Amino acid sequence: MLQIVPIDTPTLGDRSYLVHDGRVAFVVDPQRDIDRVLDLAAAAGVTITHVFETHIHNDYVTGGLALAAHTGAAYHVNADDPVTFDRVAVRDGDVVTVGDSMTVQVLATPGHTFTHLSYALREHDEPVAVFSGGALLYGSVGRPDLLGPAHTHDLVHHQYASAHRLATDLPDTAALYPTHGFGSFCSATQSDATASTIGDEKRTNPVLTGDEQTFVEELLAGLDAWPAYYAHMGPANTAGPAAPDLSTPERADAEQIRGRLAAGEWVVDLRNRVAFAAGHVAGTLNFGHDGSFATYIGWLIPWGTPLTLLAETPEQIADAQRELVRIGIDRPAAHATGAPADWANGRPATMPRATFADLAQVRHHRPVTVLDTRRNPETAAARIDGAVHIPLHELLGRLDEVPDGEVWVHCAAGYRASIAASILAAAGRHVVAVDDAFDQATAAGLPITAATHEPAMSDR
Repeated sequence: MLQIVPIDTPTLGDRSYLVHDGRVAFVVDPQRDIDRVLDLAAAAGVTITHVFETHIHNDYVTGGLALAAHTGAAYHVNADDPVTFDRVAVRDGDVVTVGDSMTVQVLATPGHTFTHLSYALREHDEPVAVFSGGALLYGSVGRPDLLGPAHTHDLVHHQYASAHRLATDLPDTAALYPTHGFGSFCSATQSDATASTIGDEKRTNPVLTGDEQTFVEELLAGLDAWPAYYAHMGPANTAGPAAPDLSTPERADAEQIRGRLAAGEWVVDLRNRVAFAAGHVAGTLNFGHDGSFATYIGWLIPWGTPLTLLAETPEQIADAQRELVRIGIDRPAAHATGAPADWANGRPATMPRATFADLAQVRHHRPVTVLDTRRNPETAAARIDGAVHIPLHELLGRLDEVPDGEVWVHCAAGYRASIAASILAAAGRHVVAVDDAFDQATAAGLPITAATHEPAMSDR
């Protein structure tokens, strides 16, 4: 019996798929760390014979070429993609037979990219599913703006047409398996759905329920910034990334950590924000392992800057490496495990944490700067009167816009605020991290300017 096994990468908001009949298998859009796929195939006792790529990804480094090389599988990539490696070039209408019972039809579905493909799956000639990549998502579509503003107009109209092609060419019963849409910034909007069919989408997805002009206007109006590291993913995937090196990087002692900080390198503390505030090495940055740390490191770090990781355990270092290779940060310069006393020669720094109620009280007694680090759609919905707004992803380039004196930093829930506060503290600023949910600001009596719509995204 045919099995479709999703392989979730929740920190990036993506899914890959292993599809098999109990004997042979194919894989769609594998992530860089291919050992997860190999382990699933081995557990199922199946041989991977084909790998399919829906598009040149913008949000992660693919494991497709490495997986095909490891297994000997045929690697199917759009014939029009300008890749520099050998692949099986496929085009719209091609049909690939996998095993005795599965056939995969190639469907051109431009919009997320110009050369985007979807793959319709038939079992014993019955259409059962479609792997839609970024063409049709649960309740949404993939972003049409990632190739730059010069192409967005054309791509958003292509996206509308491609979604309607899938809805027309496939039966309502066909299961939908997108790559994006589970928190990925490649998704135009977000949905809580975990499964869907073509019929479900025809009833609920705005791209299929409304007219084209309304869809285009509403989608473009809701788009916000995407992570800066996306600029490096396309070139990496076009060049054909090799399997990652996940071996443990060299160990750094307190003196080496101090030297790396002095040299302008990044030293990232992966502990949660409560532990970081209680004690850390002065100058280190807090990207907590309990949040989307790889996304935010990739978004903020000057690309190519040497990176040292600090964590409590070797397992946390290994997991962080796995997350980072998915976005092309292949080898940390060094690492250390333990506690800040080990990393700072017994002299850790601290950082104050507070609530919105604390902020309300402080503002009665002395002037402080309130720094809002949320993204634009969030602040458009509601913000504290008088707050300075600098989205976290812009902070490093706008530090000189933060007023002198005491700065209280907040976001939607505390995670991004800790990142921003650590950046400001490393720059020598007097900073307090507000570790609180933004909806508590009103309850604390802080003056709020509110809009009538909800923000598009918040902390992940």
